Parts: sequence; structure tokens; C-alpha cells
Amino acid sequence: MDGCSRLIQFKKPPVFSFVLVLTVYHKIQRKPTKFLPFTIKCDRLINENTSLKEIDKKYMETNREADLYTPKEALKPKGDMYAQITQIGDSIQEKLVEFRRDFHKHPETAWLEMRTSAIIAEELTRLGYKVLTGKAVCREGSRLSVPGNDILEEHYRRVKAEATIERKMDGGNEDGMPEYIDYLNGEMAEGYTGVVGILDCGEGPVAALRFDIDALPMEEDTSEKHRPAREGFASANHGMMHACGHDCHAAIGLGTARILASVRGQLHGTVKLLFQPGEEGVRGANAMVEAGHLDGVDYFAGTHVAPDNSADDGDITPGTYGSLATCKYDVYFRGKSAHAGGFPEMGRNAVLAAAHAVVGLAGISRHSGGITRVNVGSIRGGTSSNVVADEAVISMEVRGETTEVNAYMEERAIEICRAAAMMEGCTCEMELMGHAPSQTSDILFIERIAGMVREHLPQYTVSSNPNVQNWGSEDIGFMMKRVQEQGGQAVYMRTMTAMASPQHTVRFDVDETVLKKGAVIFASIIYDLLGEGEIKR
Repeated sequence: MDGCSRLIQFKKPPVFSFVLVLTVYHKIQRKPTKFLPFTIKCDRLINENTSLKEIDKKYMETNREADLYTPKEALKPKGDMYAQITQIGDSIQEKLVEFRRDFHKHPETAWLEMRTSAIIAEELTRLGYKVLTGKAVCREGSRLSVPGNDILEEHYRRVKAEATIERKMDGGNEDGMPEYIDYLNGEMAEGYTGVVGILDCGEGPVAALRFDIDALPMEEDTSEKHRPAREGFASANHGMMHACGHDCHAAIGLGTARILASVRGQLHGTVKLLFQPGEEGVRGANAMVEAGHLDGVDYFAGTHVAPDNSADDGDITPGTYGSLATCKYDVYFRGKSAHAGGFPEMGRNAVLAAAHAVVGLAGISRHSGGITRVNVGSIRGGTSSNVVADEAVISMEVRGETTEVNAYMEERAIEICRAAAMMEGCTCEMELMGHAPSQTSDILFIERIAGMVREHLPQYTVSSNPNVQNWGSEDIGFMMKRVQEQGGQAVYMRTMTAMASPQHTVRFDVDETVLKKGAVIFASIIYDLLGEGEIKR
């Protein structure tokens, strides 16, 4: 156990009496309390060999520019807000199921999440959040692998037509509040999807939560064995399915928003709810980061539903580490067609160039710096057996345990593809389709969340291994990295649930009690950070 882990377990640290005196002094002087994230800095100052005397000294040096640091345990919130949060969660469970099933029935893939974004924007507006949509959410030029204009326009027209029919059937909102059709504007028609909801509760820390909302490009099972098909909420969109749980994430986000709106009078600071488009294929997070939504954030958290029959036990794993960095490319080989029997020497075989690349990619040397992955997921090209193919394309990816190892894999992959094209006299063009850095959760934030759940949410259990290895890739790493670079803390969690079938399969479904669970835990994290008794600035 490192020095930081040791330090945070102290009930009365060596400086406690000094802090108590300062607390009384500032009460008398009525000076404002400044926010200083001491826990953010201590992991850089203290190691497992640090003595208690050194810890005292480093603590004072770290906080010399602050007027005051008040230990959270010295300030007690009024009433059991965590019980109230749980009760609110219980009361909205049916609504969360309704949201989740609606999103599940109307899945939308990356940059097509128009209906999804509009419904989220409508709900957040109704709850009193400041709502950002369109180009205010994602920076122009930072989105990756955006569908063509024809695809965007066709999807927009269909969503708009369905919304118009729904408005006529429902008669519109009686309270005069905006409806989701009102958010289906020109910018969203261009694929600027996603939503940011901001709850301003005065001075205090800034906390952000992320919820990804896109679906996968796959067909859903329509047999009676599949509950969504049996109960009428299977995908109505051809070639699209929520097979990873992002429908759950969107519903959890709206549940969290409802709870926080109900207790906003007990919060001090700012809450940002980031509903991210384009996570599948790691295409969307960086565009939100580049738009500035993580600037100034002190605490950041995200989660993913995970199978409860995995190696983890418990209802929640409050942190993960080792998410693999990745780059994904579509590689276009262009040659020259010719008659395969009559004049083969006049051709330049693009399919053969692609084949050389596939074999070469599989032979990339592994790296001593960490785990690596490479995969070619598809290869397409040619028209007939008697024609030298003039075009071929492969879809490939590389991954690395660290961002640096992944950069090595990417560099070698580019070299191999270009060399393969040169061998056959072809050209090669590589289009970046998605990328993400590696990410690691902050141990102090992990332990804080774990302690909060154990103390205040006894209905839920924390994984016995609260910081598990994650061998997937996730572009949430861009968000975490930006927060951590600014001195903030970030975690990527897992919320456990029973699943009818594994993720990314045609019969994926979940135990919908995970919706309430996720909303209650997220809202409790925010209250723990911004509620009464927290550091103020």
C-alpha cells in the first residue's frame, strides 16, 4: 500500500489540531474558504517510504498558498441525503426503464444520434439545466469518421418526420416547454450530435460525468427468445442495435440528472453531464475535449455496464486501469485494372497489395514496453476473377498497453501498408477512423468512491478488487487525460449487471435494475464531492 493510501486512512492526521485551530480562526474572521485539491497533489509528493514527519511537512508545503483546508470528516451534512437520493432513485426507476427502452428501440450509430440527443436535451431543459447542443458540443474538425452527407440527410429527414407524427399524436407539451423536435436543427442534421447539461450550484468544485449514447452497426435478433423483441422494444432501425449498453448509459445519465435537480439546493459547485456521441470506434470524446468541456474540471467519472459474472464481484468497480490505447484505419490500395489472362503485366493488383499488408501487419514485432494488439477486421476489393483488381480496402487497428507502445504499433503499421502497396506498384491512402489514449483511474478518487458506497449505500457492494485491468479501448481516456493534466482526478468505473447475452451480440439485454443503481451511485458521488461538508472555493 502506497503512502497516499496510508495517509487517507488517518482519522486524525498529524496536522489535524492545526487545521482545527485554523478552522476556528477563519470562522471568527469570516474569511472565504478556498478550494485546494490536496488529494490530487499528494500522490506526486508521497511514496511508500515517506515518514509521518515528512508527510506533515509535505502537507504544509502543498497547502501554504491556501487559506484553509478543512477535512471532510470534520463537517457533517444535515440529514441523510444519501437515503433521500436512494428514495428518489426508487421513485424514478419506471421512468428510467421507459427511457432505456425508447433508446433501445431507436438506436443510432456514431454522429447519427439525432433523436437520442434531442430527447436528452428536452429532458435536461425540463429539469432546469443549461443545455448545449450542436456545434457547441463537439469542435468542428475534430470529429472522426463522420457519415456522408447523403446518410446524414436521410436519417435526419426520417427522425424529423417521426417526431412530427409524435407531436401530432401527443398534442404537444401542455406546459409550453420545448419538445425534442425543437432540438432537431440544422447543426444536428450535419451530424453534430451529443448534449452537455450544466447545473450551476454556486461556488465550489466542478464535477463532470460522461455517458456515451451511440449504438452499434449490427442487426438485432427478432425471435421470441429475445426479450426486447418479445416485449416490443427491439431495434426499429435497420442495421443498428444497442448491443453494448449505451442505451442504459443514456438512461442512467437522465436518472442522475433528475436526482441532482431534486437535491441541487444541497450542492455547492458545478455539475457537467456529458452525453457523448461516437464512442464505438473511439471517434467522439476528443471532439468534446477540444470544445473545452473538460477545462477547469476538478473531478471526472464515467462508467460502463459490465457483466456480473465476470471476474469482478460486487455492484460497482470504482476504477479501472490499463485501458489500451488504439488507432483504427481504413487503408485504401489503388492500382490499375487489366485482363488477368491476356495482359496481366499491364495491371497493378490492389487486392494483392492488400493481402501483403494483411500478412505483414500480423508479423509486427511485439514491444517490451507492454501488451500489443493488431487486427484486420475486413478486406474488400476487386470485381471478377479475370480482372486485375484496381481497388481494395482493409479496415485495421492496432492497440498498445500505453500510448507510447501504441505509437510504435501505429508507425510500423503505416510502414507495412505503404511498403505492401509499393511492392505491387500501387498507391496507399490511410484514413484515421478513430483513436484513443490509454487511461488509468486515480487511486485516491477510487478509494473515496469505494468508501462512500460502503458507508452510505449499504444496498450496494464494492468489488473486492476496486481497480481492475481493462483490456479494451475507450476514448474516455481523452477526457480523463485532460482532467488529470490540469491537476484533477478521474475514474472510469464498471457498474455490474446480469446480461442475457454478452455485449456486441444480437441478443444483448440487461437487468434493468442497473439503471437505478447507476443513477443513485453517480448522484451520490456528486453529493459526496459537492454536498454540504465538502471543500468550497
